[in-house]
Amino acid sequence: MVINMRKLIEKLSGLRGISGRETRVSEEIAALLTPYCDSVMTDPLGSVIAYRSCGRKNAPSVLIEAHIDEIGLMVSSVCENGALRFVNVGGVDERILPSLEVTVHGAEDIPGVIGFMPAERTDASKSYKLSELVIDTGLKAERVRELVKTGDPVTLPQSVGALGKHQISSKTMDDRASAAALVSVMKRLKDEKLCCDVYLAAAVQEEVGCRGGKTTAYSVMPDMAVAVDVTHGITPDNERNAFKTGSGAVISKGPNLHPRLTERLIKTARENGIKYCVDADGGNTGTDAWEIQVSGPGIPAALLSIPLKYMHTSVETLDVRDVKAVTELLTLFIKGLESDISWLSL
Repeated sequence: MVINMRKLIEKLSGLRGISGRETRVSEEIAALLTPYCDSVMTDPLGSVIAYRSCGRKNAPSVLIEAHIDEIGLMVSSVCENGALRFVNVGGVDERILPSLEVTVHGAEDIPGVIGFMPAERTDASKSYKLSELVIDTGLKAERVRELVKTGDPVTLPQSVGALGKHQISSKTMDDRASAAALVSVMKRLKDEKLCCDVYLAAAVQEEVGCRGGKTTAYSVMPDMAVAVDVTHGITPDNERNAFKTGSGAVISKGPNLHPRLTERLIKTARENGIKYCVDADGGNTGTDAWEIQVSGPGIPAALLSIPLKYMHTSVETLDVRDVKAVTELLTLFIKGLESDISWLSL
């Protein structure tokens, strides 16, 4: 039975796990993958690595990868009145913070709201700085100090909502939607006869430096790898270097990506009628593919992306059909891999 993609995305995006605190997410991903893989383990950094053997000796190997951490905040101090000051973890868009509902993960989960310190502002058009903002939990200062300590994580609000027939909006679509696609790929491959071994990495700490992508790739050292992430979707204020939601999988080209592996993905999409677009990345793709490519002696890497509107906010929005396109493309690509991968040689 095919996984209900919308429900899986909602399930994964609702989990809490900022960079460096992904345990809840890792445990859920590992549980989801266990029925479809020969082995599932969590490495010392916290990334999940799953493995499915094709049963052939000296078979080539492919790694499919997505990160599972999310941007968020972290308590930096508790004020005398119980208000919480904080720092950002990852690339939080500071413009969204005032009036935002959050959850503080202290000794217990505590709801809070972000307010701003009263001050004379000479330019009301400018965004508030982090130093001007605090989290108000509504609790007495003594109780706050009992429950919250410096370094406790804070996550953005979860509000999965349907937008029209195909789009959904929530926190952490970046990159839990990609993780949902990879889980679905492994389910589809479970009973297929393959010519290659398949590894799946659900990597941690991408938002603070692509760390899990680097360590998982080094651990596995596959013959090739495909990273899956998000890319900017077209919004009313941005049509440059962005893609319309509903336009399918975005396949990147550039020095970070192996040309023959990339062309193989394009060929697979074209021959199977899978919607896709091509993106030109002239340098750092800003994804785990950047680190995977240069792990060990080097790994041929490719990048698939899902168009996403309002990236790094609490209302990230995508089209479920694009996630399904990535899933279908990866599944057919892996099924079509031969035992002879000499075509990868440049």
